[in-house]
Amino acid sequence: MPESPDPTVFPLDHLALRGERSAPALVLRNRTLSHEELNARVGRLAAWLKSRVGQTGARVATWLPKTELACLMPLAAVRAGLVHVPINPLLKRAQVTHILGDSGASLLIANKARIDTLEPGDATCVVFEEPPVWAEVEAQGDELPPSDAAPDSLAAILYTSGSTGRPKGVMLSQANLWLGAVSVAHYLKITPADRVLAVLPLAFDYGQNQLLSTWFASGSVVPLDYLTPRDVAKAVAKHGVTTIAAVPPLWLQLAELDWPQEAASSLRRMTNSGGALTVPLVRALRAKFPWADLYPMYGLTEAFRSTYLDPALVDAHPTSMGKAIPFAEVLVVNDLGAEAATEEEGELVHTGPLVAQGYWQDAQRTAERFKPAPAFSRLGGMAVWSGDRVKRDAAGLLHFVGRRDAMIKTSGNRVSPQEVEEAAVATGIVAEAVALGLPDPQLGQAIHLVARALPGAITEDLIPALTRALPNFMVPRHVHWRQEMPVSPNGKLDRVALAAELAEEAHP
Repeated sequence: MPESPDPTVFPLDHLALRGERSAPALVLRNRTLSHEELNARVGRLAAWLKSRVGQTGARVATWLPKTELACLMPLAAVRAGLVHVPINPLLKRAQVTHILGDSGASLLIANKARIDTLEPGDATCVVFEEPPVWAEVEAQGDELPPSDAAPDSLAAILYTSGSTGRPKGVMLSQANLWLGAVSVAHYLKITPADRVLAVLPLAFDYGQNQLLSTWFASGSVVPLDYLTPRDVAKAVAKHGVTTIAAVPPLWLQLAELDWPQEAASSLRRMTNSGGALTVPLVRALRAKFPWADLYPMYGLTEAFRSTYLDPALVDAHPTSMGKAIPFAEVLVVNDLGAEAATEEEGELVHTGPLVAQGYWQDAQRTAERFKPAPAFSRLGGMAVWSGDRVKRDAAGLLHFVGRRDAMIKTSGNRVSPQEVEEAAVATGIVAEAVALGLPDPQLGQAIHLVARALPGAITEDLIPALTRALPNFMVPRHVHWRQEMPVSPNGKLDRVALAAELAEEAHP
């Protein structure tokens, strides 16, 4: 593999041209598409889209599980000169209505069950059901050739989960998505022999990249909508899956499974983003899959992906985010605006060609997050100021501290929720946890810990254990035990839902 990947940008739909013609590209439930068939199907779907939406740059939305059409739309939309707006299938009517209205979508493709949840006036665009769409595509018979889209042209609008308000649309260019695919395929060392199990939502930037980076490397994607973690293990065994991308709550469930040897032995690569891995979880994954490389990563939709940790360093540095991925420059800026010193806390700032084009029709929030890079930046230009607090150690590895707006301010101290959560998991009593700060008349904010216990654990021992491990001001004042922890539509632990639930309990 070359020292650095080729930065040349092609239109996104050219990913369908890269693989060996007869090799598998997409392994569906009832059929497999070769790379040649993938390109042909993208061309036919693009022709149908263009016949339905003639205006270049119009937005077309999908609200689907991981069907063939959902997988092909990122390429077909741009081949038709349109902008794809994927909607997470787990979202409900109110959120979907907002996304359709905010994006100004001209067309929505969904299945009947989801369409039936919409009420008159929710969707002002034309709405199509997926199975009949394919019948129209085949009847029309046309096929669009590969596009010549400009690198800076808009390719997709990905809506964030809305954890800090209504979902906002992040504008991604052809170059953003192409170079993201190149970067990930390069540092993960994906090959044509790899089979990638796509378990994450395709409306999530991390999830969509499962498709794009695999096709860049001429590999095979196996889309999976799973009900239980055991479904994931079965799919790995059935398809000889080599690679899984997941978020911490799913990794924890997968690590707790009793895996059949034939399933576990095919895995060669595990990637994590959407939250930090704990030391016990890293140890569990390394023990369960000792022959598989583990890639902890950090990313944000506004810049796609920022860092990854070399698997060779995971055992020695299990809590690190690693270093910048190819094409990214990642800076740590202290509170004075200068480059942070070693072990000095600062804000993570990302610059380079992976930086998105801002928020769709939202100049105010764009200006708050997208600002010029600091003077000491090597690449310069526009940067994403993440709001995340990090440190860089003496080896140049980055470590997550917490979000500035999530810091708990208690008794005059700033407390990182992650530090409390990691201490709870480290006791061996807690499987997963969320620390929150709720208003308190004496403390300003009191630390509340919502946790799921490990099987057989003695929950009464948690506070004494944390008192031994943490300063008094960091010890939670209240612990709320749960049989299950809520997750957001992107699979992350849902802090917003938990905060609302606790607030309601405090003020019924």
